[in-house]
Amino acid sequence: MPNPTAAMLVIGDEILSGRTRDANMYHLAGALTEAGIGLQEVRVVSDDHDRIVTAVQALSQGYSHVFTSGGIGPTHDDITADAIGAAFGAHVGIRDDARALLAAHYQRQGLEFNAARKRMARIPDGATLIDNPVSIAPGFTLGNVHVMAGVPKVFNAMVASVLPTLTGGAPLLSETLRVERGEGDIAGPLGEVAAQMPELSFGSYPFQKDGVYGSNVVIRGPDRDVLLAAAAKLSNALGL
Repeated sequence: MPNPTAAMLVIGDEILSGRTRDANMYHLAGALTEAGIGLQEVRVVSDDHDRIVTAVQALSQGYSHVFTSGGIGPTHDDITADAIGAAFGAHVGIRDDARALLAAHYQRQGLEFNAARKRMARIPDGATLIDNPVSIAPGFTLGNVHVMAGVPKVFNAMVASVLPTLTGGAPLLSETLRVERGEGDIAGPLGEVAAQMPELSFGSYPFQKDGVYGSNVVIRGPDRDVLLAAAAKLSNALGL
């Protein structure tokens, strides 16, 4: 059976404006690779309700899992919960369990549990809470969509909470072959070997450093022996 698939939806005007550099995709890609879940698409959308709804519906139908980041805080532009609810036709309201978590947290901090902070307890009906050991405010899972905070430390903690609950496949391994030739010189043999071994993923990544140029050819797949055989076949085809 093929490994489960995943997509990521990054939500936020601050990402699209260039004010904030997204670090969550890099972390999620690595974590999913180890879990045997293939991240196959990443989209970035603005803080726009209809765009979020459209993206969530499309990605949810196309992949085993969808991971979102951003837009579940206390401010007026944190609209992800409402958009996810709309995407699934689910009512969104303050949930008692989420409210209790937040109320206890702010009481310990000596801070008012005001209306803005109560917004973070708004959860779509039917969703399961995602634990947040960093700042308490929970994420949630609805259907195959896992909704998480945009702050990297919190996002990482939520990923760690969710992944053990998912069924993955064989972890993807990789083997890298450094070739000090231009891509135009290696493209023919590389394409031939890739066609002979369609169960593997072949990627060529050019480099130039200290007057040396070439490509790192990365071969990915779940079986180490097959990867080594592919690397040997490619090395032989290139006369290395």
